[in-house]
Amino acid sequence: MAMATPAWAWEPAKPVEFIVPAGTGGGADQMARLIQGIIVKHKLMNQSMIVVNKSGGAGAEGFLDIKGAKGDPHKIIITLSNLFTTPIATGVPFNWKDMTPVSMMALDQFVLWVNATSPYKTASEYIAAVKAAGPSKFKMGGTGSKQEDQIITVSLEKATGTKFIYVPYKGGGEVAVQLVGDHINSTVNNPIEAVAQWRAGSLRPLCVFDHERMPYKTKVTETQSWADIPTCKEAGVPTDYVMLRGLFMAPGVTPDQQAYYVNLMQKVRETPDWKEYMEKGAFNTTAMSGADFQKWLAGAEAAHKALMTEAGFVVAQQ
Repeated sequence: MAMATPAWAWEPAKPVEFIVPAGTGGGADQMARLIQGIIVKHKLMNQSMIVVNKSGGAGAEGFLDIKGAKGDPHKIIITLSNLFTTPIATGVPFNWKDMTPVSMMALDQFVLWVNATSPYKTASEYIAAVKAAGPSKFKMGGTGSKQEDQIITVSLEKATGTKFIYVPYKGGGEVAVQLVGDHINSTVNNPIEAVAQWRAGSLRPLCVFDHERMPYKTKVTETQSWADIPTCKEAGVPTDYVMLRGLFMAPGVTPDQQAYYVNLMQKVRETPDWKEYMEKGAFNTTAMSGADFQKWLAGAEAAHKALMTEAGFVVAQQ
């Protein structure tokens, strides 16, 4: 019976600080608090985990905190694409290699949305209308400047020969409200940020920016599930973009300390609570650690640098 609980070569000796390099209520914050709740509910860790939001400088505050905590295994951070975009767009002296990768938890999707009263039933119809109207006639709403939503918009323009007016807002919830109110023509919101308005019949999804359809077949509206939304490529708009939801530690931790968190996050992903959240938010459930995760990170960094260079978003590092 003494072997029922596995003995780890290392485990936390005090509460773990779980940093969110973004504000409260957003996707990263929601996921961090879910992970914290699952760990408590299923007693996956003996010590407590405390979520701390450090959103200053488009997340730079949180990343620099981890970078400066060399060898401290009692701090972890959840990441989104600002892991790449913030240093490129602001010049802050930070790179993902300044931390220790733990796990890719999932990839977050982006969907092209229009108001349900608009005449556009497909992405190709909508893009044709944007092109016919001429440059800077249609408004694309998004969260923040020089971050994921604007990068996707630039990528979409590059792929289709269109030009939008990009309108930045503070969060995905506000973006959805602006589209419902017809103040903008389209958005590239995450599924979880617009699902309530889709279910209510106010918004229409045109395509998902991924190489394959979402797997979730439970009906969200009376007639459609997430799986019914075509990929943008299928819909004649050859653009894709997924956002990392991953975990990192400080630099200079030991392999045993890293292995503890890799295993902990694997247990989190196996719970029904996590699987339910994945479906609710229509996430791409790809998970990685080790060499595969490092290779993915290097590729994602290069892709962001190329897109942001083309868009003129690159600032020389400080």
